[in-house]
Amino acid sequence: MTNELYADGIGEITVTGTIVRIDLMSLSATERDASNNPKPVFRQRIIMPVDAFANAVDLMQKALGGLVEAGAVRRIGDIQQLPAADGQQSSASTNVSPNFN
Repeated sequence: MTNELYADGIGEITVTGTIVRIDLMSLSATERDASNNPKPVFRQRIIMPVDAFANAVDLMQKALGGLVEAGAVRRIGDIQQLPAADGQQSSASTNVSPNFN
């Protein structure tokens, strides 16, 4: 069986010399912030050389392009240009990740 890890996002990316560290985070089931929202907590770290990171970013950009083309996600800049249902300009959507600026 293959181990899998779910992450809600990336908490931090640190570059030290030729090594990149990517901290994966997920929302806590038990810890809450002052607004009663789940707190992001560290789950695991990916460590790779810079050239592997650059290749990974290129691959992710291509995957994102395919998702945008298929209509699965929209970039925030594209959302801001779409009229809202009531005729007002919309600046955000609940289905848009802030990672896709």
